[in-house]
Amino acid sequence: MSAPRSAASDSPCTKVCQIAPGPGLCRGCQRTIDEIAGWATMSAADRAAVLADLPARRQRMAASGEAVR
Repeated sequence: MSAPRSAASDSPCTKVCQIAPGPGLCRGCQRTIDEIAGWATMSAADRAAVLADLPARRQRMAASGEAVR
C-alpha cells in the first residue's frame, strides 16, 4: 500500500526554479514566490485556484518570451 499524497506532493513544481523578473513567476511552474513558499500550508481550494490559473500563466509567459525553453 502506498502512502497518502500530501499537499506538497501535489505541487506543480518542475524543478526549474527561476523567477522571471517581468511577470514575477517561476519559469518552471508559473507560480509566484509567495505561492511556492506557502504551497504546503494553502487550503485545498487555494491550491486548486492556483492550479486552474497555471495554463493561462504559461501562455502569457510563452507570449512574453519568459517561459523555459
